[in-house]
Amino acid sequence: MTSDPTARVVLTTTDSADEAERLARVLVDAHLAACVQISGPVRSVFRWEGAVSVEPEWQLWLKTDAGRVDDLTARLVAEHGYDVPEVLVVPVVGGHGPYLDWVAEETER
Repeated sequence: MTSDPTARVVLTTTDSADEAERLARVLVDAHLAACVQISGPVRSVFRWEGAVSVEPEWQLWLKTDAGRVDDLTARLVAEHGYDVPEVLVVPVVGGHGPYLDWVAEETER
C-alpha cells in the first residue's frame, strides 16, 4: 500500500447513461482522468429552485491526480449539461502502488 498518494477521486452525476459515457470519454481522452466508472441509475433526492425532486441519475467516479483536479473540474463544468453540476473531490489516503502510479502516468501533462 502506498502512503500519501497524490491520487484523487472526483464524483459527479448526470441525467443519462449516454451523457455519462460522453463525459467519461471526453475526460479520459484529454488525460484529465485515468479512468471513470459509471454507476446507475441511482436515485437522487434534492431541492432545486424551491422544490424537492426525485430523479434518476448516473454517477461517475473519475480517477485523477491532484495536479489535474483544477483542469478536470473546469472541463467537467464546461462540458456538463447541468446548471450547477456536482463536483466533489475526495483525497485518496492509500492504495495499490502500481495502480496509483498508473493514475499519475495517465494524467501527466
